[in-house]
Amino acid sequence: MNNKLNENLISSLIKNNSKVLDIGCGNGSLLQYLETNKNINGQGIEISHKGVQECVSKGLSVIQGNADTDLIHFPNNAFDIVILSRTLQATHKPKDILYEMLRIGKKCIVSIPNFGHWKCRLQILFEGKMPMTKSLSSQWYETENIHLCTIKDFVEICKILNIYIEAAYTNNEYKIKKLNNPDNFLNNLLSKEGIFVLTKK
Repeated sequence: MNNKLNENLISSLIKNNSKVLDIGCGNGSLLQYLETNKNINGQGIEISHKGVQECVSKGLSVIQGNADTDLIHFPNNAFDIVILSRTLQATHKPKDILYEMLRIGKKCIVSIPNFGHWKCRLQILFEGKMPMTKSLSSQWYETENIHLCTIKDFVEICKILNIYIEAAYTNNEYKIKKLNNPDNFLNNLLSKEGIFVLTKK
């Protein structure tokens, strides 16, 4: 999946000088991009020791922690924006994490690989095996992904949790497109990745 497109989109959704938390920040590339381009006050949380080391070597403020257990330690409304990019499907308690994100952030940006994309459906239909794509590149027995979902699934969980989807986009590797009706059948079928801007209702 095109990381540069994601970075550009996320950057466009964030105001200059915002206080931002990036959950599952990996090597810190997004945080670094936002600090350079939007002058954010950024903080990250990353489960991997190697990822934390890479972030710290770049001068980023990142702590080692687990999104499933450590978000409860952040105070209410501590951040303007909380980002969870391609991480929700690797967590044990996605419902709890979405709730915590909207508790500690005024607005949240979440991106997910879409398991409902037509290529995933065809692989299951014709090969009878768990799909592998650029964004889902590990074998089922090696993947960190434990709660894969579709865009339609994500829209439904937002309704259950009373979360308002302020905006939705799809990243299809070569361009970003705004989705006016994200759980529409064609959007769910044709989108490789969903990016959502969330607020409390």
